[in-house]
Amino acid sequence: MGAAHWIYLSGIIVIIAVMIARKNVVIPAIAATFLTAWVFTGSFVTGLESIFNAGLTAASELFSIFLIIALVTALLGALRALGADRRMVEPFRVVMRSGHSAFWVLAAVTYVISLFFWPTPAVPLMGAILLPAAIAAGLPPISSGVAIAIAGQGMALSSDYVIQVAPGLSAKAAGVQTGAVADRAMVLSLITGLVALGLGYLMTRGEFRKPDPALLERWEAGESEAAAPRRSLIRVLPRRVLRAETIATGGGDGGVAVLDHGSGGNGGDGGSSDAMAQRALSSLNEDDRPGADCPKRSKAFAAIVPLTLIGLVGYMLVGKFTGLVPEVVGGDAAALVGGVATVLLLCAAIARNGRHSLERCADHIVDGLVFAMKAMGVVIPIAGFFFIGNADFAGKIMGMEEGAKAPGFLFDAVVRMQDAIPDSQYVVGFGVLIIGMITGLDGSGFAGLPLTGSLAGTLGPASGVDPALLAAIGQMGCVWSGGGVLVAWSSLIAVAGFARVPVLELVRRSFLPVLAGLVVATVAGLIIY
Repeated sequence: MGAAHWIYLSGIIVIIAVMIARKNVVIPAIAATFLTAWVFTGSFVTGLESIFNAGLTAASELFSIFLIIALVTALLGALRALGADRRMVEPFRVVMRSGHSAFWVLAAVTYVISLFFWPTPAVPLMGAILLPAAIAAGLPPISSGVAIAIAGQGMALSSDYVIQVAPGLSAKAAGVQTGAVADRAMVLSLITGLVALGLGYLMTRGEFRKPDPALLERWEAGESEAAAPRRSLIRVLPRRVLRAETIATGGGDGGVAVLDHGSGGNGGDGGSSDAMAQRALSSLNEDDRPGADCPKRSKAFAAIVPLTLIGLVGYMLVGKFTGLVPEVVGGDAAALVGGVATVLLLCAAIARNGRHSLERCADHIVDGLVFAMKAMGVVIPIAGFFFIGNADFAGKIMGMEEGAKAPGFLFDAVVRMQDAIPDSQYVVGFGVLIIGMITGLDGSGFAGLPLTGSLAGTLGPASGVDPALLAAIGQMGCVWSGGGVLVAWSSLIAVAGFARVPVLELVRRSFLPVLAGLVVATVAGLIIY
C-alpha cells in the first residue's frame, strides 16, 4: 500500500473518532478527500478538483433518495393543507395506542415489506402512512427512525431471504450453495435484529410521550414544542401571500426569511410576525385559507392515499408471486412509489386549491426539495470521501484517463488485513465480520460480499468453520454497515429524511444496539453451526 492508502485509512479513523465525539465530520471528510487525491496523483490542482468531483459523484448517486424524500414530503404537505393527514392516521390508533406499541408495529410492518421488496420502497410507504400515526401515538421521531432502520435496512436486507441477491453473491464467492448461506443469514439477521430492536427500544423509551395529535402537528411543522404555537400559523401560509404582505409592510425579501426561519419568540419579532400572519390570513380567499372547511375532500383523501399505497403493495406482491404483472423490485419499486406519490400530490393540490393549484403544487414540491437538501445535504461531501475509496468511482473523481486502473484504497487495505487473521474459530468469525463492516463503509451493502465470500471459502476449511456460516457472518457485517444502519452516507439518508431527524444522530442511536446484535449473532452462529 502506498502513502495515499495510509492517508485514506487515517481519514476513516479520524471521521469515526469525530462521529463518536458527536461532532460534524464534513471538514475531516473534505480534508481527507483532498489529501488522498493530492498524494495519489501528485497534483495539488487535482486534489482541489477532486473535492468537487467527489461531491458531484456522491450527489448523482444519492439524488434518487433525495428526490423520493422530496416528493413524499410534498405529498404530506398537500395532505396537511387538506387536513387529511390527521384523518389518515386515525385508523392506526387502534393498534398504535402508545409509543411503545407504535415502535413494535412500525418495526414489524417495515420488516415484512422490506423482506419482499427491499427497504427502498418500504421506507416511503412507512413515511406516508404509519410514521405520522406513530408520532401522534407518542413515539419520538428518533425512535421511529431507529425502528425503521433496524427492521428494514438491517434485519430484512441483511438476510435478503426472498430476493436472495446478497446470499447469491456470498455463496458464489464462497463456493457453497445459495440456500445454505440464505438459511444461516436468516437466523443471524433475526438474532441481530431482535437484539438491536430490544436495546434500541430500551435506550429510547424514556423519551416516549403520551398520545397527542399536537405531536404530529409539531413534527410536520419541524418545530420545537416552545416555538411551535407561535410559528405554526405562519408556516402554512402560501409564499406569495407572505411575500405580498411583506412588501406591503416595507419588509422586502428579508421579511419572508424572518417568517420562515425566525427565532421563534426572541425579542419583539414574535408579535409583529403574528400580526403579519393574521393580516395575511384575512386577505386570503376561501380556497387559499389554511383553515378552509373541506371535510368531504379531506375524508376522501384520507382514504384514497392509504388505499392507493396498499394497492401498490398488492400490485408488487402479485408481480412477485405470479406472472400476471411484471415483477417490480429495488430501484424500479422506488420509482413506482415516487411516481404514485407525485400523482397523489397533484390530485390533492387540485382538490384543495382549485384554480390556485398550479402555484400551490409547485410550492409543495419546492418545500419538499428544500427540506431534503437542508436535512440531508451535509451527507454529500462525506459520501464523496468514501466514494474515492471505491475503485468504481475513484478514477472519475481524480480525473484519471478512461481505461486507466483506478485505485481501491478501501479494498486494498481489507485484502492486506486478511493475512493477519489466525485460524481460531472465533477469531476467524469476528475477523470476517469486521472486514465485512469495513467494506460497508463506502455505503454499499453488497459491494464487499464477493470479498467476504471468498474469505469464507478460504478460511472456513482451514479453521474448521462452516464456509456457508462464515459467508453469512460476512454478509451481516457488509449489509448492516453499508446497507445501511451504521453509516450515514447510505440509504439510511431516506430513513432520517422521512423521520425528520439528523442522519448522524440516527447513526449514533443505532450504533451500540446493532453492534451488540452483531456480536451476539456471531457467537450464536458459531455455537449453533
